[in-house]
Amino acid sequence: MKMTPLLPEPSSYSTIASHLIGSNSFSFGSVLSRTMEHKYRVWRTVFVLLLMEIQVLRRLYETENVFHYSPSARMHIVGYLTGLFYYTAAPLSLASSCLPEAIDFIRGQIVEFIVKGRARMPDLVIDSPSLLKPLLKLGWCQWIGAIVFIWGSLHQIRCHAILGSLRENKDSDEYVIPCGDWFSRVSCPHYLAELVIYLGMLIASGGSDISVWFLFIFVITNLSFAAVQTHRWYLQKFEDYPRSRYAIIPFVL
Repeated sequence: MKMTPLLPEPSSYSTIASHLIGSNSFSFGSVLSRTMEHKYRVWRTVFVLLLMEIQVLRRLYETENVFHYSPSARMHIVGYLTGLFYYTAAPLSLASSCLPEAIDFIRGQIVEFIVKGRARMPDLVIDSPSLLKPLLKLGWCQWIGAIVFIWGSLHQIRCHAILGSLRENKDSDEYVIPCGDWFSRVSCPHYLAELVIYLGMLIASGGSDISVWFLFIFVITNLSFAAVQTHRWYLQKFEDYPRSRYAIIPFVL
C-alpha cells in the first residue's frame, strides 16, 4: 500500500500559486510586491481624499464668513441639486478603487458587533503616529500634487477675500470691478485657482485613476462655461472693464 506523502508534490505548489496569484510559479517576492503596491494605492487614495476634505471644509467656511451675498441673490434649484450631487459623488469617485474593501470591512465590523455584542467588542484606539507614518511613504507625485494644491488654494483664498470685500454694505446690490491678485489677468481667477487645485489632486493621484480624470475634466468644463458667462456679464455691465482680461485661462480662454 502506497503511503500518502506528508508534503504536497511540487506540482501542487504550482496549482495553489496559480489559484492565489494567477501565475504558474510561487514567489514570496511577487506576493510581497503586490501587497506593498496595494498598500501604496490605499495610502495614495486616502491622501487625495484628505486634500478633497480640506477643500470642501475651506469652501464651507468661506461661504459662511467671507462672502456677503446680496438680498436679491438666488440660485436655481437645478444648480443647487447639482452642487449637492457633486460634493457627494466627487469623494466617492476619488475613493472608487478602495470602496469594495471599505464596504467589506464595514460589513465585517457589523457582523462582528451582532455576533459578539457591544460588551465584547475591542475598544477603539487611535494611534496618531501610526496614522501619520504612511504619509512618509508617499511618492514624489503626491508631494508635488500637494504643493500645486496649496498654491491654488492660497490664490483662491485671496481672490475670495477680494470678492467678499467688494460689497461693504451687505444690504446693497452695488457691484464694482474686482482688482488684485490674478484678477489682473482673468475675470474669474477663483475659478482658475479651482482648476489648479484639482490639477494638484490629479497629480497626487498619480494620474492612473480614470475617475480622477473624469472629475478633472468635469471641473474644467463646468467652470469654463461659468467663467465665459461671467466675463460677458462684466463686459456688458462695465464700460471701462479691462479688455485685456481673459475669462479663466490667460492667453487661452
